[in-house]
Amino acid sequence: MGRGTAAANAVGLVAGYALDSLLGDPRRGHPVAGFGRAAGILERRVYRADRRAGAVFTAVAVGAPVLLGMAVDRATRRHPVARVLVVAVGTWTVLGGRTLRHEAKVMGTALRAGDLPAARHRLGHLCGRDPSRLDEGELARATVESVAENTSDAVVAPLVWGALAGLPGLLGYRAANTLDAMVGHRSPRYARFGTPAARLDDLLNLIPARLTGLLTVAAAPGVHGDRERAWQVWRRDRHDHPSPNAGQCEAAMAGALGVRLGGRNVYFGRSEVRPFLGDGPRPEARHLKRAARLSGRVGLAALALAALWPLTGGRLVAATGRTLLRHPARRLTARLGTPGRGSGR
Repeated sequence: MGRGTAAANAVGLVAGYALDSLLGDPRRGHPVAGFGRAAGILERRVYRADRRAGAVFTAVAVGAPVLLGMAVDRATRRHPVARVLVVAVGTWTVLGGRTLRHEAKVMGTALRAGDLPAARHRLGHLCGRDPSRLDEGELARATVESVAENTSDAVVAPLVWGALAGLPGLLGYRAANTLDAMVGHRSPRYARFGTPAARLDDLLNLIPARLTGLLTVAAAPGVHGDRERAWQVWRRDRHDHPSPNAGQCEAAMAGALGVRLGGRNVYFGRSEVRPFLGDGPRPEARHLKRAARLSGRVGLAALALAALWPLTGGRLVAATGRTLLRHPARRLTARLGTPGRGSGR
């Protein structure tokens, strides 16, 4: 990646993050919603209750946005202003930080007002749990857990993949994450068909989720949390969650806020009992504003790292790769040693 391209990607990421912070999700014609409708049409055409069909569906649905991103990436290689614009729009499209923080604050307002019907109605904007019988504590817990997990899914992970792979990374990650939300759950229809999409999403979130956990620990003092306690809870509890990634984020959030997450989650038609994460009281309405603020601080820290990567680590990796490819025979000979006449070999 050239210096101009790296700089354009970095500026585009920052500009896209700013657009999301100022405007939030597009209210009409959201590209992710359009992708979801297209993926739904494809699913109906290729669906069979087996993993092979699910793998084909996932490959096509994720591959198409990646190829589109690669084509645009190639077309703007020598046009830095155009590159900045497309990366900025792509970043704005795939991020969801402002909306996530807004939903947490709206939920907190409803709970503080004692308006449980409004809070239950609002929960569907954050997660897929059945809110019909949830009280204030359970609604607050669901919100904190959703904020923790979606800080990775909707903020940190897109920035990571945008930094590592530019526009193709942004679009490919959001496509995979959207498919996971559509078909990656354990329902009778998707138990096998949705497995490839769920596994791909798990793989793409391995690094971002752990980075989210570490940044949450680091940012804990900014919301009057104890960094040392957050670190201890994160190390102790992060592997207790059934998800390989969600536990990283939720354990760190529990430690930073000084609350206990986990318990029985009721979805539409099924329920799950999850281990407790963290110590202290169950979340209350007063914790939701802090969770939103913490999510925002983690997002800003991730943005700083993502913007610096194309200009530092990304260039170093690219330069190392070019060096390794330039003189492979010479390096191989130097490593193995060239047998001489008196070598005895």
